[in-house]
Amino acid sequence: MITALLVANRGEIACRIFRTCRDLGITTVAVYSDADADALHVREADLAVRLPGTAPADTYLRGDLVVAAALAAGADAVHPGYGFLSENAAFAAAVQDAGLVWVGPPVKAIELMASKTRAKELMAGAGVPLLDPVDPATAGEGDLPLLLKAAAGGGGRGMRIVRELDALPGELLAAAAEAASAFGDGEVFAEPYVERGRHVEVQVLADGHDTVWALGTRDCSLQRRHQKVIEEAPAPGLDEALRARLHEAATAAARAVGYRGAGTVEFLVSAGGQPYFLEMNTRLQVEHPVTEAVFGLDLVALQLRVAEGGPLPAPRPPEPSGHAVEARLYAEDPARDWQPQTGALHALEVPDAPGLRLDSGYTGGDTVGVHYDPMLAKVIAHAPTRAEAVRLLARALERARIHGPVTNRDLLVRSLRHPDFAAARLDTGFYDRHLADLTAPAPGRDPAPAALAAALAAAVRTTASGGPAPTRFGAWRNVPSGPQLKRYRSEPDGTEHEVAYRTPRSGVPEPRQQPGLRVVTATADRVTCEINGVARHFEVVCHRDRVYVDTADASYTFTVLPRFTDPAAQTEPGSLLAPMPGTVVRLAEGLAAGCRVEAGQPLIWLEAMKMEHRILAPATGALTALHAAPGHQVEVGALLAVVQEDPGTAPVPTAPVPEETA
Repeated sequence: MITALLVANRGEIACRIFRTCRDLGITTVAVYSDADADALHVREADLAVRLPGTAPADTYLRGDLVVAAALAAGADAVHPGYGFLSENAAFAAAVQDAGLVWVGPPVKAIELMASKTRAKELMAGAGVPLLDPVDPATAGEGDLPLLLKAAAGGGGRGMRIVRELDALPGELLAAAAEAASAFGDGEVFAEPYVERGRHVEVQVLADGHDTVWALGTRDCSLQRRHQKVIEEAPAPGLDEALRARLHEAATAAARAVGYRGAGTVEFLVSAGGQPYFLEMNTRLQVEHPVTEAVFGLDLVALQLRVAEGGPLPAPRPPEPSGHAVEARLYAEDPARDWQPQTGALHALEVPDAPGLRLDSGYTGGDTVGVHYDPMLAKVIAHAPTRAEAVRLLARALERARIHGPVTNRDLLVRSLRHPDFAAARLDTGFYDRHLADLTAPAPGRDPAPAALAAALAAAVRTTASGGPAPTRFGAWRNVPSGPQLKRYRSEPDGTEHEVAYRTPRSGVPEPRQQPGLRVVTATADRVTCEINGVARHFEVVCHRDRVYVDTADASYTFTVLPRFTDPAAQTEPGSLLAPMPGTVVRLAEGLAAGCRVEAGQPLIWLEAMKMEHRILAPATGALTALHAAPGHQVEVGALLAVVQEDPGTAPVPTAPVPEETA
């Protein structure tokens, strides 16, 4: 039996596997890069082994170092999690060659399913239609649009949609570079892109005693950059004939390769209900909790049982019950091209209620860095019906306390409440169509009362701490004193708010008279206001110049602004500033101070959180300064370049554009 398990991964999935190990009495071993020295998965493990360096290629992708770490820590088994080396047959073989138990499928099964050609042959034998591959060297207009995919790994890395032939060579190079960085394998292939398709998958679980379970279906159609955002089980709206066909095909694929352990067979279902085999992921999926919730299983515990040689508990899986929905909480700004965010995470708290589950790789006090995927946590809701599960999840996210970097929380809530999602009108183009509406200011949502609450709480704190009292000149004044002012900027939209209030002898601040608003109570961390006859509570937390205000149905983040702008903070017109910490990976060919650039031209490629972002020329003109060079590490706000605009030309937005669609 397994007594000590090393998880060859990091973050949320390592923490989730450790949880099951604790329940089973198994010692846990973590590996960590220098960037993860104080990460949650390291703190939760019984033992931890350092992998020197920060880049995945030097740490989590070094199978030799991981195997050596397992031996050094006295582990007798290795679980790969997902991503990194989880579908690397050579790593699985190395683990077994070292005398360790591999918690995953047989090496041969990994090799067969890693071969896209062989995998498609197996599915053809099961009677499932396939998308024929396209040779990029001979692709023509009639083959468009194309989908480029990395041959190794998953999670949308190295994936791109190509709609113009002229863009194909560049996209192939970029996809190959990203795949090599993420998986150590730069092989890329192309196939037709199906518009408005649904991403539907079947969870399989097999043992070494000829039992194979098909554990229902999952819908993972809501995606950004071909990475899943919201997943659910069972996939809604499929007729029983299609469900049965998918189950039979997935089971046949598992049997054809002698599969053992947990795996997922993924399909693309066209708008007309036609399924096409995509691939088989020979590992645990990020979205496995929705299947666990519906079937009442612990898939990690079953993986360990199978790895120890044990059988599945029964010839057939248990009957499913209810519906489950999962949302991935990312540190990113959906309104700005899904730009990843970094910084201190002061709080991450999700309400604890029946039917809710939180799988997290972070806690309050952690720092979100630039080296890895920006997913913070997964929130899962399970209820008797789909509508109830969706309602529970949306409300839990709405009430969560998330203080720190910008996240996609509001997008998740609005997505779950969108009419198309409620009606299960799902396809992979959901965000292409609805992103602008989902990231626009919410109707009826006014941050002004929250800014007022922030100012009143600050005034109470100042008074309570013995701060400066209102200035009094002499014994009396023949004019009333002016109000005190506080200025805030809403994040991330940049709207500014000015709050005027007085602090009388009572010490309780009084805001400037506003029709329909009355302050009921004000303390240093909680303000209650009556707005148009309805009492509303505002919870206020400050971290340096950031103020976080949480209410029953919304959360607000403000930056405290000085009363007067510091002239030194002004930047030269046309300045290109780093939008995030990262590494300059390349410059446009021939880019140098004094050269001409065109509006919208990519000038600088910045890599952060395993993604590349293009910094575009804001206008047509001359590049008067260049401060970036390949290999430079830059902090957020660092000056990269300056473009002097030609008179009469129209500027373009300077927000970074994702180089990849993964």
